Amino acid sequence: MVVSPNPNQSKRPSRLLPLVLYVTIALVVLPVVIVASSLLTPSTVVWRHLAQTILPMLLGNTALLLLGVSAGTLVIGTGLAWLITAFDFPGRRQFRWMLVLPMAIPAYVMGFIYMALFDFAGPFHTFVRSTWGQDAYFPQIRSGWGAILVMTLTLYPYVYLLAKAGFEEQAGSNFEAAKALGSSKLRAFFTIALPLARPSIAAGVALAAMESLADFATVRYFNFPTVADGILRVWHGMMDLGAASELAGLLALFSLFLLLIEHRNRGRMKYYQSRGKLPGIPVVRLGGWTAALATLCCALTLFAAFGLPLLQLLVWAVRELAILTPAVMATYWRLAVNSLTLASLAGGLVVLLALIVASLSRLSGRRTLQNLSRLVTIGYAIPGAVIAVGILLPLAFLDHSLNIMTSELWGFAPGLLFTGSLVGLMYAYIVRFMAIAYSSVDASMEKITPNTVLAARALGANARRVLFDVQLPLIMPGVLAGAVLVFVDVMKELPITVMMRPMGYDTLAVWVWQMAAESLWTSTALPALIIVLVGLVPIKILLEASSAGDKKHIG
Repeated sequence: MVVSPNPNQSKRPSRLLPLVLYVTIALVVLPVVIVASSLLTPSTVVWRHLAQTILPMLLGNTALLLLGVSAGTLVIGTGLAWLITAFDFPGRRQFRWMLVLPMAIPAYVMGFIYMALFDFAGPFHTFVRSTWGQDAYFPQIRSGWGAILVMTLTLYPYVYLLAKAGFEEQAGSNFEAAKALGSSKLRAFFTIALPLARPSIAAGVALAAMESLADFATVRYFNFPTVADGILRVWHGMMDLGAASELAGLLALFSLFLLLIEHRNRGRMKYYQSRGKLPGIPVVRLGGWTAALATLCCALTLFAAFGLPLLQLLVWAVRELAILTPAVMATYWRLAVNSLTLASLAGGLVVLLALIVASLSRLSGRRTLQNLSRLVTIGYAIPGAVIAVGILLPLAFLDHSLNIMTSELWGFAPGLLFTGSLVGLMYAYIVRFMAIAYSSVDASMEKITPNTVLAARALGANARRVLFDVQLPLIMPGVLAGAVLVFVDVMKELPITVMMRPMGYDTLAVWVWQMAAESLWTSTALPALIIVLVGLVPIKILLEASSAGDKKHIG
């Protein structure tokens, strides 16, 4: 008896599996399609009004923000990655992982902290005026450059991590040859290291740019409205969901345009490298003032992006604890419970769906379904405000149709059942964060040998038993990692939660945003501190995975 090497040929799953996959994929892609399709039937009156009022400013600010954040994260992230990879100096081993810590601080938290410290009425400006006189000049942080600075400090770790990985993958023989030909370290960086790491750096810059494109809270703090902020302004100010949808379609085009540019640039210039077990880039030991300068660069960046915000939150938290009343404590407890509930529900649902999609696409044995399953990752490239609008439109239509039907059949209208409900909010979280869970689960499933699934199918196990009895125990670390990452992202998520939460159902992130908008800095401290501490969890997972990978490579 000859056994087929393909586990999917021994017992093909039922025809229900492709249907389940198609429905899941369609539900994830639907909001993006709805928002994009709104641009096909634009409202002339709305666009004329927007063009005469805020649209030129929104487009100009968005373009300036993208350029500024892209340039800032490129310079800081790539420069620090090269410094850590190619040079040895005091503190290098500690800075290697500590430079990732700013990822734990959301941009909207960093934004209001810098506003409180460096605004005209803040302690820094007060010190400048008291020291050098009332006419002493210092640039106002409540501006475009302030928003760019804060987002750059928050998002540079994306570029740093990917650039460092790109540099560490390179073989040292290339640099030894360049040195033998008389090339300096600086010239080798621009002619060898940078081109070889370009795909990784471009991916990091694209991630940072898309994150800045999705932000609406930080830019509002700095009075620098962008298209993402404009969606909320149009929706709340004009009470026109259709106009907000068309503006969201414009923002979706921005995101897709960034993705296309990043993929095209990577496709145009291809550089191949093969380090294998060869030594990496030779590390040069710095001494004297150059070593001190390298340490200072890392220390100042880390202090500005993590140390200063964390220190200020701790100072405010101490003040808040000194005057904390039972009523305020009860409010914080309610906010924490709401956030933990949403994050737990979303983490479980998203990982379960990702597990089903990843498993069924493989068990189907169809290459088409396996390729289609990757469409569930599209939501992570789309700003949260766009997803929220794309979900609100069909939910509003569903509620409206249901009310009409119940009125005609039974003479009563149930009201809004899906719009502004936990159902709609969970749906939005699934669309937004499915990519995180799917990538983690799918990467773990790649490690399962085909013979394992083949044996289970040959013994008569159906798709459900293969998934839960065979695959799930083997990929549990990847499933848990995906659930934790989704949990943390939901805790920090602001646009979707603000736009789609049930009335009065506030979370820690929403509270921080509302209090910061009213300049009630002390009231933001404890909730923001919880968000930051929770944000350290994925960094710990990331560092442990990196450490394990390094040990495996060394072994």
